[in-house]
Amino acid sequence: MQNLTNKTALITGGSKGIGYGIAAALMAQGMRVAITSRTQASADQAVQELSKLGTGEALALEADVRDFDSQQQAINKVLDKWGQLDLLVANAGIGHFASIEDLTLDQWHETIDTNLTGVFYSIKAGLESLKKSKGYFISISSLAGTNFFANGSAYNASKFGVTGFSQAAMLDIRKYGVRVTTIMPGSVSTYFNDHQPSDKDAWKIQIEDLGQMVVDLMQMNPRTLPSKVEVRPTTPPGSGA
Repeated sequence: MQNLTNKTALITGGSKGIGYGIAAALMAQGMRVAITSRTQASADQAVQELSKLGTGEALALEADVRDFDSQQQAINKVLDKWGQLDLLVANAGIGHFASIEDLTLDQWHETIDTNLTGVFYSIKAGLESLKKSKGYFISISSLAGTNFFANGSAYNASKFGVTGFSQAAMLDIRKYGVRVTTIMPGSVSTYFNDHQPSDKDAWKIQIEDLGQMVVDLMQMNPRTLPSKVEVRPTTPPGSGA
């Protein structure tokens, strides 16, 4: 089992939801974790909460995954502070759900630019650092990355793309000792798409579950790589359980 103490991670979109859950789990292992948000205030607020939870150190960064220079600056700030990057989690994402008849051009571009191009920008900005550390790149895709549904054209396209991109990237860079895993969750209890988590979400995947999964992946012997992981609620409504 790999010791994670003092290893360093950057998580895009880490101020809430899945990214926050991953950050909390990593800090509990003694890792140093930087999180990004589109606003400094959101990142600062999340770091204040994270600092109460774990033994690791947290850093709040304002960055937009749609802007390569912004991603490069975030990577540089992590390196300036801690000198290394062991894990990069491309988590930032949005969802616009509408019929192709109603989906706007702006909604299409925002979805693709954030969910797909943002993943490319993230690994492109961090790749040399990950090669030096023989680190880990994890992209957060979705079961929507292999399963299409009505009103999901933009979201499906972005997540199908993330799944394919990440698996191809894995084949490109594993020769450097860099591991790449795509995590594909189903229903997760988060604020995604303006949802408000509540007790009614008890059947869903919880953010701490995905945090534990990232810890498990990090601690796995580097000789073994779960390159694509699908994650579902065990007993969703209507399952008859």
